[in-house]
Amino acid sequence: MEPQNFKLKEALFYEKLPNKKVRCKLCPRNCFIQNNSTGFCRTRKNLGGKLYSLVYSKPCTVSIDPIEKKPLFHFLPGTTALSIATCGCNFACTFCQNYDISQGEIFGEFMSPEEIIKTAKEHKVSSIAYTYTEPTVFYEYCLDTMKLAKKAGIKNVWVSNGYINKNPIKKIAPYLDAINIDVKGPEKLYSSLCYASLKPVLESLLEFKKYKIWIELTSLIIPGYNDSKKWISYLSDWIKNNLGAETPLHLSRFYPAYKLTNLEPTKISVLKELHEEAKKKLKYVYLGNVFDPEYESTYCPRCDKIVIQREGYNIGKVLSKCRSCNYVIKGVFC
Repeated sequence: MEPQNFKLKEALFYEKLPNKKVRCKLCPRNCFIQNNSTGFCRTRKNLGGKLYSLVYSKPCTVSIDPIEKKPLFHFLPGTTALSIATCGCNFACTFCQNYDISQGEIFGEFMSPEEIIKTAKEHKVSSIAYTYTEPTVFYEYCLDTMKLAKKAGIKNVWVSNGYINKNPIKKIAPYLDAINIDVKGPEKLYSSLCYASLKPVLESLLEFKKYKIWIELTSLIIPGYNDSKKWISYLSDWIKNNLGAETPLHLSRFYPAYKLTNLEPTKISVLKELHEEAKKKLKYVYLGNVFDPEYESTYCPRCDKIVIQREGYNIGKVLSKCRSCNYVIKGVFC
């Protein structure tokens, strides 16, 4: 039995159907849910013809992280974020590194939005990050917390797979300051490893861009799935044409995890080649999980001088404008 302070929260974005059935409209899955059943994400349950969030005020993890861990390199660099997550996900990635909370049983301890804000203030963080699993599936908890954060002068950031419908984006946009969206790879990767699709992710990126939310992208480079120059060239071209050449792209090294343990970690030489390919079209490209300052630091696109110095999560100088040529670095610095 749940503690008394746990109260089910009626979900947003769903349609009531005959015979106590519902249609969830939060993400592109648009799950048709029978009475007393949950949708794909397992966090939203139909009880008597009403859809409820099972994870509202029920985080499974709360921690303090460098903002660079999200990764967000051009948003409040050198600051910390209070990171929260609940269980569940609307993907089922076979390579998920957080599979124990994204795919496992629902658990967590009560922590209201008000308590999240109190904790954020106590630790003097600059932002709250909704991360580790998929913030879309704990949308109602996010939204209520983000509204309070906005009033308190605390920034809100999402780390997301981008699988969310337009109306939920519109409702959350006034409170969301930055987002890192993981573009997994070409359609074949989405269908075979994530049980999802690429197109809705690209569509959501265009929506977030429309509301002038700061965007960074991550792509985990998995050998044999998305490690070709052809794919990275396509992705870089799409980013340049739709989001802008100054949109940061993080190419991260794959390590075997969960159900995808038959592959070797991505070769660093391959990552460097893909970095070079992406840099042909984008001004800010980084390598993740390689721990190399050369590929973690930010360089001036005009004169190639270091403007933000990084070594792991150790941040050196942070400049919003190059001292050598006065080039303004795109991002949010205060």
